Amino acid sequence: MDDQEMSLDSPADDFTAVQSPDKQRASLQTYLDSLPYECESVDEMRAHLERIVGKLIICAESRNWLVMTTWDAMLQCWLLMRYPMPKSTRAKLVRLYYELCLVPGIEARVTRSWADMLSRLLSNKAGSRRKLEATDLQLPWKPLWRVLRNELWPKKRLHDSSRNVVNILLYVAEQCKRYFSDDDINEMLSTFLPLFTADTHLTMTPVLTSFLPPACPHFYMPVLFKIWEAFNSFVMDDRLLEMVGNLCEEHVAGKSGIAGEKGGAVWKDIGIWSEEEWTMLVSKGLASMNVPVGKTRGASTTSVQADASVGQDIKIKKNISRQSAIAKLFVYSMAVDGPVRIDSETVSAQGPSNPRSGYLAGSKALESLDRFITSTETFFHPSNSGPWTVILTNLFHCLTLEFSKRWHEEEQRDCKTPVTHRLTPAIRRQFVKTLQTPALLAMFSKDPLSLGYAQGALRNLALLEPGLIMPELLERAYGGLEVVNETHRTTAVLSMLSGITLPMVTEKIWRGGQKHVAPLLELCIPGIDLNDPVKTVCATTFIASVLQYIKIGDLSMHHSGHALSGYAPGEDVTDFDGDIVLPEGVDSGQFPVLSREEERTLVRESTAGFADWVTSLFRRILALYENLPEEGGKKNTTGGKQEETALKSIKSMLNVVCSHLSDQLFDLVLKLTFDYATTNAKSNAVRAFGQLIACLARAKPQQTIDKFLPFCISQIQEELKHGASSIRTTSTHDTVPSDTTLHWNITILRGCLGYGSHTLLKHKEEIIGLLVLLVEKAKSERGYSETGHLVTRMLYTLAGIYPLNVRFVNDEEWKSEDLDNNHNASWGKLYEAKDVKIEWHVPSDQEVQFVLDILNRIASPALDKIDVLLDVPGQWDGVARNDFCRYLNVVKSIWSGLPTFYKESLKDISHPCLDSDIELEEMIVERLDVKAGFTLTDPQDPRYRIVVDNRNRFGNVIHRAATILRQSHEGEDHIDAVIIVVKAIDTFFLDYGMTRGDFDKLQKNYSQARDLSRTWSRQKENARMAWVKRAQVYHSGRVYMHALYRRRSELDDKLLSIDLVEFCLSPYTRVRRLAQVALHGVCGYYMRSTRFILPSLLQALTKGNDPDRMKGALYVLNNKGTATYALSDQTFHGRYLLSLLECQHEEKAIQNMVRTVSKDCLANLTEEVVRTAAYTDEMPGVQAASRALQEEFSTTVVDVALQSKAVALIPVRAARRGEAYNSTIHSILQIATRPTTHWRYTQMAMQFLSGLLRRDTVTLPQVANFFMKHVISPQPVIRATAQQAVVKLATFIKFRTYAKSSDELWLREWQNPLSRQYHITNPSKFLESTRQPIGQGGSELYFDKISTGFLAWSTSIKGYVKQGKSSISWEKQSEPTLRALISTVDRDFYLKLALLWGQEFTKAGNTKELRTENINFVKTIAKMFEDNKLDDLLTILEPMLWNSDRFQQNAAAEILAGLLRGSKHWPKSKLDYLWSWIVSRLDRIYAQIKPDTLVFWEHFLTSTLEDRDPRRNQPLVDWIFALPLEFHGDSAFSMNKALLVVTMLIETMGVRFNSVSDRYASLFFDNANTSYAEIRTVLANALRAVMIHQWRPSYPSVDALLHACKTMKDPLHIRDNLYGKHVNETVQKLSKYKGERLPPPRVNQSEYDTISLTMLLWVWISSHGPQACLVFPSAISMLPEILKMLELNDNSELQKYATGVLYVLSAVHLPSEYVGAVLEALVSSIKDSTSWRIRLNALPALVVFFYRNLLTTSSDDVSRVMDLLLDCLSDENVEVREMSSQVLSGIVRCSQRQSITPLKNRFVSMARKVKLPARTQPQYAEKLRSLHSAILGICALIESFPYSVESWMPPLTEILAVHATDPPPISTTIRKCASEFKKTHQDTWHKDQLQFDEDQLQSLSTMLVGTSYYA
Repeated sequence: MDDQEMSLDSPADDFTAVQSPDKQRASLQTYLDSLPYECESVDEMRAHLERIVGKLIICAESRNWLVMTTWDAMLQCWLLMRYPMPKSTRAKLVRLYYELCLVPGIEARVTRSWADMLSRLLSNKAGSRRKLEATDLQLPWKPLWRVLRNELWPKKRLHDSSRNVVNILLYVAEQCKRYFSDDDINEMLSTFLPLFTADTHLTMTPVLTSFLPPACPHFYMPVLFKIWEAFNSFVMDDRLLEMVGNLCEEHVAGKSGIAGEKGGAVWKDIGIWSEEEWTMLVSKGLASMNVPVGKTRGASTTSVQADASVGQDIKIKKNISRQSAIAKLFVYSMAVDGPVRIDSETVSAQGPSNPRSGYLAGSKALESLDRFITSTETFFHPSNSGPWTVILTNLFHCLTLEFSKRWHEEEQRDCKTPVTHRLTPAIRRQFVKTLQTPALLAMFSKDPLSLGYAQGALRNLALLEPGLIMPELLERAYGGLEVVNETHRTTAVLSMLSGITLPMVTEKIWRGGQKHVAPLLELCIPGIDLNDPVKTVCATTFIASVLQYIKIGDLSMHHSGHALSGYAPGEDVTDFDGDIVLPEGVDSGQFPVLSREEERTLVRESTAGFADWVTSLFRRILALYENLPEEGGKKNTTGGKQEETALKSIKSMLNVVCSHLSDQLFDLVLKLTFDYATTNAKSNAVRAFGQLIACLARAKPQQTIDKFLPFCISQIQEELKHGASSIRTTSTHDTVPSDTTLHWNITILRGCLGYGSHTLLKHKEEIIGLLVLLVEKAKSERGYSETGHLVTRMLYTLAGIYPLNVRFVNDEEWKSEDLDNNHNASWGKLYEAKDVKIEWHVPSDQEVQFVLDILNRIASPALDKIDVLLDVPGQWDGVARNDFCRYLNVVKSIWSGLPTFYKESLKDISHPCLDSDIELEEMIVERLDVKAGFTLTDPQDPRYRIVVDNRNRFGNVIHRAATILRQSHEGEDHIDAVIIVVKAIDTFFLDYGMTRGDFDKLQKNYSQARDLSRTWSRQKENARMAWVKRAQVYHSGRVYMHALYRRRSELDDKLLSIDLVEFCLSPYTRVRRLAQVALHGVCGYYMRSTRFILPSLLQALTKGNDPDRMKGALYVLNNKGTATYALSDQTFHGRYLLSLLECQHEEKAIQNMVRTVSKDCLANLTEEVVRTAAYTDEMPGVQAASRALQEEFSTTVVDVALQSKAVALIPVRAARRGEAYNSTIHSILQIATRPTTHWRYTQMAMQFLSGLLRRDTVTLPQVANFFMKHVISPQPVIRATAQQAVVKLATFIKFRTYAKSSDELWLREWQNPLSRQYHITNPSKFLESTRQPIGQGGSELYFDKISTGFLAWSTSIKGYVKQGKSSISWEKQSEPTLRALISTVDRDFYLKLALLWGQEFTKAGNTKELRTENINFVKTIAKMFEDNKLDDLLTILEPMLWNSDRFQQNAAAEILAGLLRGSKHWPKSKLDYLWSWIVSRLDRIYAQIKPDTLVFWEHFLTSTLEDRDPRRNQPLVDWIFALPLEFHGDSAFSMNKALLVVTMLIETMGVRFNSVSDRYASLFFDNANTSYAEIRTVLANALRAVMIHQWRPSYPSVDALLHACKTMKDPLHIRDNLYGKHVNETVQKLSKYKGERLPPPRVNQSEYDTISLTMLLWVWISSHGPQACLVFPSAISMLPEILKMLELNDNSELQKYATGVLYVLSAVHLPSEYVGAVLEALVSSIKDSTSWRIRLNALPALVVFFYRNLLTTSSDDVSRVMDLLLDCLSDENVEVREMSSQVLSGIVRCSQRQSITPLKNRFVSMARKVKLPARTQPQYAEKLRSLHSAILGICALIESFPYSVESWMPPLTEILAVHATDPPPISTTIRKCASEFKKTHQDTWHKDQLQFDEDQLQSLSTMLVGTSYYA
């Protein structure tokens, strides 16, 4: 356990939400009362806390951050004990950690640990009450923003993609935002909104949502809604959906909530949202489901592509559950806020055009949810599954969880939600009914994740409304269990049943469930099937889930009280084909609930079958055991992973079953099992049968031991007597068949002796005698290993503290006569924590003596024999090796079974690993010494001394053995002996207390048990099993505390450094791997063990060591924890790196490993690592917080003398760190510059040196010179590393030159001497001044980045004055370094550099753009040294520009771009010279650009112009503006080239281009008729670029923006039709040009086609960008024309883009007013069009658009759509009719169910009225069309409910059957409808067919094939 971060997870929160001190103490008392030993008082633990806090304060004052992380972990340990902490103390601790997170320049690892600690203290877990409210703590937000801002926009030259500090700081903001004052909201908005631009929206959206406090949402939500509406962004959708979901939950009580009158939200139309806001939110939610609609089944959103198109490296990442957010939005907005919806039949009678009257249960939110669910219902069916299934089922699960939580919260007395806002029983019932059908459909989902979500949702629904859900589930359960040939259905049913066991067995929840327990248990026995392990797991899980709530005993009137027979015919084991008799009152279709007395009678009668069921169950399990694969393999497993999982599941089930058997049934099972055990010995079931016996022993140990012990002992003795296990082996091997009976009985014995310690005492001598015999006689590896397991298990039984039973009721109640006679009344009983009585095993004196006897009579003799063997190690033969392994194994096993037998006392520490010059002994962390039930704790107790002496002897013996075995030369013969020694060392070190892995398993097990029986997170009642497991976890947590932060004795040191480390370096892989695992474990629990072993490991890397030793050392050193510690430690930092660099002499395998280690350690080579270890800056915030924290405790909380000593070490530690740093740099440089150093090690050294560069320290000239020399290395990787290093060190020189303080240096708050703050008073005037030349009416400043003014303007902006005649002076301390850099730069340097850069690229994928590292290098040289050697460089550059080789031109473009970027602050004369040289060559450069070099020069322009005031590059800008733009020339490439250059200028100039935007937009529209496809694409991109830069809402202040968002409909002007005039003119031209289209094949050259494609491309590209909203007005104007394009079959490209644009309008969020306009255009086009092709192609687009905007479509628009579809059903074209039928079916299904009755009446009436005349009659065609229309309408209604049979459906079959033989297309339509009906109803036909009478079934058959399929 080293001075490094350690993370502990606390057990999940208590069921009781705690706030007040009294409640906290009461909750704590339930924990303390559950333990069998006395625990510390609150005052004692307060003293522990005071000690921890005192050390934290000293660490903070002395800036000793690495030691502080260990005390952070100790605070976590204290929190794990769950003692109350005063709110004021907690608040001040939070403030301290908050301030620590803001300390600049700290290693990210350390900051992350502080952020984690802050989160633990706040405990803002969902579902639990917060530890602190806003009234208890106020935090300042500005310091956090100050630090975060530096991380959001780092210097591009220093960008590190692996750096994650920004996410840590945003996490801190999210955790703390509740504690930011709501008075600061306006100031936050004034800070953040001016920085929100079209380029920064992906960055600023997370900032806004992370910082804005939940109070007073009315201040900021209006502007956020307007921003959200304006941007098309997946990230924004994620963040804002999460935010609104949390706000809904936060403000469910409105002004009555925690935020109060001031901060609470006002309830509006729907929850806290207006109607308009709600519509937008629900639409966003529907789009998030990603369900496919229409033929294309395309993506439902373009937001992902929009985010990708921004081109930013999005560093901000967070896993957000949209489903959870949407669920909160719906659930916490529900209330009775409108009239109740009237009966559906009444509504349907009003006709299809009338809207629904009222709302479901009077709740608008529930009505929206109902429409939401209805629209997605069909996607829940397994036959319609896809990626959306997981999303939808997860949403269901979240909805039910949130509803349950809110329902139960509002039942609490302290609920603050006003009664008028609360959920009602009617809302609850309608909520369940709404989710019921889709949840039942999803119950059989194909993927396990969806299945789990669906079953979780059903469980929650069943607990909310069991009367509605349980009968449906039981019906499917019986059906699924009776159908044995559908495995998936059976497993799904069993899994579902496991989730609903609580409502099924609990009379209080649902009275009709208990009678189904016995039949369902019987039905699931066939599920225990070895051939199907998954089904076995599901079946056993269900059985365990049910039986944990009930007692298995016969209550029927036939119960006689006599012993039950365990015999049954042999065939009964597997014969389950007989009919299962269901309880009276139950049939396959209905499950009526009878009166309480009748139900209880049925239940009592059903229990008569328990005896037969238990017998069948055990026989089934025994049959399964007989068919298991043979045991084997390294871990002696049974079969593969699936078989192992099934056996574990059976074991868990048997534990529950055996624990809950009545006395008579237990005796029955015990007899049955004993008979089987005594007559069988199956080699393949040894381990499995032992588990069964252990389950019996756990339930009733005395009966089990008394039954089996004598038999097993006699059998073992007999087997050993006849030579069992006599063949000596020391490694895993196949079992000898003759040993099977021995192993069988040993395993049975191990199962018996695992429980019942008091019973063991009666058989003490027999047991010890047997163990002695086994130790001596069991000589095979399997035999002595089984003996070891037996010993370990038995000792834990004797010496451990553990709960004795996990029955569903307390022990006294279990034994009561009342429970025996009426236990069904107690089924499903839940307890509060205080009512649970737990029986523990606590070792008695006799049991302690039993253990001591085993130590004396077994362990000591074994050690004696080992000592004798070690006296003659060179003479070992196979017998000696076997004896050694055998005896050491038994001793190891003994100590493995005694982890809590004695408590370690203080040790004599021989190697504290303390650097006394810079460290204090008193500051080393100590373990949290809490009471944990250790058996022996008094060092003066003679028994304690015996145990310690025995343990020390064990340690000395294994140390001696390790020493001797390392010296022996027996080679591989000794490997097994070495392996057992390593295992013994592992036991010696780690089998004390409890390991982290075991503790985590217990926590997970407890969490599962807890969640199984609770319906919401703050439920006070739970199953007794959960409380028992909670107590066990709490006890284990206390034990775990003693395993942490252990000190090492002299013996420990020997075993660690001499033995274990050496074994880690063994030449044998098996030994190495085992030892390395043990070593990492030891280092995790023993203080400073890593520091102790590092010298040995680093020594193993020196020259002359065996390669295997080096390999072992490298594996250990590459461990993440070891590497992190070594590289943060002053002593080993340099040695670690140098050791790696000295490994170049070794073989290839070592080289590869060294390369891996060196690469991995680069993450720990950051400048913050050195600063963290030697921090010297003042920290006023941290110091103020620590002083405030001191006031919470006594005056002695801080040892003043110790603090003074610690503070005095600050400069010493810094000086030592500086010396070590300089020494490391010199040493690495020395190795790197050796002539014999391989180039790979030179590269490695360079990476180390680059990582060690620091902004707060001057770089040595030798290092700079080294980098520069390798800038021209022929190795590309070395060259790239050297360039990056030069850029980095030069950037640091710049930082140090400008920074006036440490904070300025680390937070980049320094000011360039040329920078000025320009105060903006008139934004328009300011923008105008930026377009004027400097000094000629323009501003006197250059403004490179206008990063404000998009939404609103900030008060000032940074600009730069012109550089004067003199150059910039860099800091004097760096002058030698700068001279070293420039001394290498001459003509030859540039020649070599140009030659290398101009070579062909070898790296794949690196040929598309300029290399940023090259540009940055030239930029850095130009920035630091201005025009030094410029003429030489330009001379070299000249021929490269004219070289036809594209790689030469690439290099030339990089050099040119670097020069122009780096000359930003050159004096005017030098800059003019450079520009004159470049401008004179621009025309020639441009002229020779070819297709293969175009991309290079594009990137050159972007690099040069990006983030630069255009006036800095005025010559280049003027040259671009002067370029002639042609669109109809002969050379497509020439035109494309010019247009691309102008587009680059538009994109880089941004807002400053707006002065000429209109002119260029007109030019682009006027030339949209270009006939070149590539030019059309560039033109569309250019038009989009102009459009997005012209869009600038640009309010003069944030207040003006906020006011506009509250009062204006469109404050961001997204509805302004920027190009309305141009678009309208273009549309008019298209109408004219359509008649002038050229005939094929020249049709694509027509004016109509070329203009149309350009416009469609513009809409398409714009719709896939963040500013998609800007193109909506234009797209809607073009819509009628786009629809006409659909019929143009002679131009497939035009048709494709027209279709794509129609669909993409459905994939972006449209403002509500646009929805009606688009629908109107679609409806009008379809209705008015004379072309059937337009109608056919537009109908699918209509249905997709309708669905995507379902919730924003007005009732009038719905009526228009329905009328249109009814008209189209009568269309002359049959394809249009069929398409309209499909569309009608979809629309009816998702939104118009109230229209079904009038539609049905209409179609039936029409079908009856129309009589087909003879074909020869003139009216035949019209009548056929009319009849076909009616038939299509009827079929559409039937297909609108694909997975159910509505009451109105069966009569329709008789209508259709009459026409089944009519001429096509009528007959084909009916046949297709019937076929689809058959396919979608086959899974539920057994139920659905009951709704048809015989005639209707015959009609259905006629519709299908003419025979009765369904009859």
